Amino acid sequence: MGKLILVRHGESEGNVTRIFTTTPVTLALTERGREQAREAAHVIKRVANPSRVFASIYARARDTGRIIAEELGLPFETRENLHERETGEYAGKPYESIFEADGYDHARPWMWVPPGGESYVHVRDRVGPVLDDLKARYPSEDVVVVSHGGVMFAMWAHITGQWEGARVAPNCGIIVVEHHDGRYLAPEVIGDAPSERDAGG
Repeated sequence: MGKLILVRHGESEGNVTRIFTTTPVTLALTERGREQAREAAHVIKRVANPSRVFASIYARARDTGRIIAEELGLPFETRENLHERETGEYAGKPYESIFEADGYDHARPWMWVPPGGESYVHVRDRVGPVLDDLKARYPSEDVVVVSHGGVMFAMWAHITGQWEGARVAPNCGIIVVEHHDGRYLAPEVIGDAPSERDAGG
């Protein structure tokens, strides 16, 4: 049996302002975010025995992953397609602005596509194969995967096969997913995890 240890990046400048960033690739961690990454490494050590750390190519997740890897003395690399949801025309707008958008369905938020951006369904379709590949490549190892709030929301749906009840972690929150014989088991939230309303980043 192996585990995927899914981690949201530490606090970023966008999380502080609660605005969808216009510079998603380079948006940096705050000092608090760096400290959260160090704390997350110690939590991970208590709940798993990881062999390696992977992360999104975006700076806030990449730097979180690198800190965790350094704290645990593990190899680190980035993976394509783990980056945050593309917000299109909502870049530069407050997180909450999407809840008043035309066509946004509060009962099925995963379906809404921001103009020029991605729905959470689109995100699921690109991150799911990454998880499946890691599961197949490391069937009996514990692997850390550092990404983003919206990505973790989509990962939950991929793993469980349903959107209802999908959760995201707070900054540097952790969700552990065991897998056995190629099948995912139920995700386990380590600590508290808010709803999709806080998946902005």
